[in-house]
Amino acid sequence: MKMSKKSKQFVVLGLGKFGTSIAKALVDSGYEVLAVDRNEEIVKYFSDNATYAVQADITDKEALKELGIANFDVGIVAVGDDMESSILSTVLLKELGVEYIVAKAQNEIHKKILEKIGADKVVFPEHEMGLRIAANLINNNILDVMEFSKDYKILEIAVKQEWIGKDLRALGLRKKYSMNVIAIKSNEGEMIISPEADYVMKENNIIVAIVPSHIESSQEWF
Repeated sequence: MKMSKKSKQFVVLGLGKFGTSIAKALVDSGYEVLAVDRNEEIVKYFSDNATYAVQADITDKEALKELGIANFDVGIVAVGDDMESSILSTVLLKELGVEYIVAKAQNEIHKKILEKIGADKVVFPEHEMGLRIAANLINNNILDVMEFSKDYKILEIAVKQEWIGKDLRALGLRKKYSMNVIAIKSNEGEMIISPEADYVMKENNIIVAIVPSHIESSQEWF
């Protein structure tokens, strides 16, 4: 069992690949995490990587209540492949008073149902990973891509060689590519939020930008 250093508490329901990766990342960042799964072997295997790991039926309201689920700030429903369990677990977290609920969906219908019943954020891990890989294969300058909404996505872009030494005004990224720069990661690891138009690009800078979703991450961009 690992001890936490931060006050925000998370509960992760379902210890598949998605659930275990999230739980471990949160624990490694110093947060308190309760990991819950029906499978005793999985719980035993994961017990050293969570603050608490418990075997329980995540669709049983009384079982969740006994675990003190209402005391957790964030609930993560990580059982996207079992739609019935996913939906019921989300409903129970809502009923038990968890403030913020993140749920994994397997398709658009599942997503809409989860949103209707109270999930604050619905994720498609496989879909989002596919977007990242495809974008990087198409254009090596694109380091990461994330869907921000149905209309916009966020890109992390490595500064091209020909951009070095030019400022944002001269590059004209908004006019040329409908790209709104929201931050720049500097060489020293500093995150510059809302950089000024006279910010001069340096080698190894990374641009964080919002672009319309309909724009393809193609080589024709730049």
